[in-house]
Amino acid sequence: MSFGQRLRQRRRELGISQGELAKALGVSLSAVSNYENGQNAMREDVLLRLFRVLDVDPNYLYQDSLGDRGFACTAEEETLVKKYRALSLTGRQTLQAVADALTAYQAELETAAPEAETRQIPLYRCPAAAGLAAPVFGEDFDYIDVTGEVPRGAELAVRIQGDSMEPWIQDGSVVYVNHDPLENGDVGIFCVDGAMVCKQYVRDGLGMVYLFSLNRQRSDADILLPPSSGRSMACFGRVLLSGRPDIPGM
Repeated sequence: MSFGQRLRQRRRELGISQGELAKALGVSLSAVSNYENGQNAMREDVLLRLFRVLDVDPNYLYQDSLGDRGFACTAEEETLVKKYRALSLTGRQTLQAVADALTAYQAELETAAPEAETRQIPLYRCPAAAGLAAPVFGEDFDYIDVTGEVPRGAELAVRIQGDSMEPWIQDGSVVYVNHDPLENGDVGIFCVDGAMVCKQYVRDGLGMVYLFSLNRQRSDADILLPPSSGRSMACFGRVLLSGRPDIPGM
């Protein structure tokens, strides 16, 4: 068994994900994957942290290259070995049968549900004029990893430029968007007469659509769309915010 295979085995024994190990070692998720696949070698400082995180003797991960003399147990494993040796023959056979069954069960789980790769979403990077969102379609974008900072359910990200949505959305910040239907008071990404805007959505009982700026000092950037205006409007998604802004008095 190679170094990378032993690393993966020990990580799984401890119930540590690749992401958790990457964070503990101070490296990227892809670096951990490369270590386990044997594509990259660890720096000495990372290797020392690895021994502490996995609670193993250095020889444990290099066992094959050192031969049987290089094998070293962790303190936990030594305790288990002592308990095993203290058992009767029947007890040892029972323990071996349980270990075999658990090993087979774990192999089945790993085959049925392999470790998930990091999910990515597009970040549209071309900003428009003040108060407008980056165009959602037909523009260049970069893929970004979905981390703990990204709201659950985010399907894309858009960079906002301008102050019309402050203090909820700062100039130059990135907002996360999904395709859930909008309700009154939600903030969305809209295309109005060909221009992309980020605004708060309200529709009244008469069919009038209001697209409000959250920064009321920029109420000049509000957009009103009467049913008979003939103007075009399309919604490209709902902005995921940590709260729900108040709707301005109408």
